[in-house]
Amino acid sequence: MSESMSQRRRSGDPDRSELPSYLVSDPRRRPDPATRELAQGLGWFSIGLGVTELACGGAIARWLGMPRSAPVIRAYGVRELLQGVGILGARDPTPWISARVAGDALDIATVLPGLEGHNPRKDNVLIALMALAGVTALDVICARSLAEAPLAPSEKVRRDYRRRSGFRRRAEVMRGAARGFKPPSDIIGPEAMRPWTLTNA
Repeated sequence: MSESMSQRRRSGDPDRSELPSYLVSDPRRRPDPATRELAQGLGWFSIGLGVTELACGGAIARWLGMPRSAPVIRAYGVRELLQGVGILGARDPTPWISARVAGDALDIATVLPGLEGHNPRKDNVLIALMALAGVTALDVICARSLAEAPLAPSEKVRRDYRRRSGFRRRAEVMRGAARGFKPPSDIIGPEAMRPWTLTNA
């Protein structure tokens, strides 16, 4: 273990390299255009859903036959707004999309009790659960695609290699430098690579 890692662990700071890729934001990620558009769409969807839940939380709760859940739904609206703003404003929305997956699981757990007891709106609860399942699938697909996107080299690496030709010195200086090279006599290699002498004839 390196000294920097041991110091980090003694200080209690989390090691970003040990976190799953879907929880770490990395601006070097280069997702394909379809994944990028899907993430943007989920960001706008999250904002729209958050506004709806904030404005119509009571009506949604009554439609589900769960009127006591109105404050919870409004709180989820605030969560959706924050996630949507995070997705649209981040250079790498991977952690925000992963947060949406966790939020979907919370939404499903909140709606599921509506299927119990004598709720007269169970059909509406089933519709809501199917919609949540579809959105969850999209969020999972987007989160996985973002987490597995290739990483572009950092600016430091690009700048370093831009100034190098791959050689220690210029080609003009190195030309003919190995002309007088003689391999050491103790080198043992394949017969075809040994210097040709009369003894090999």
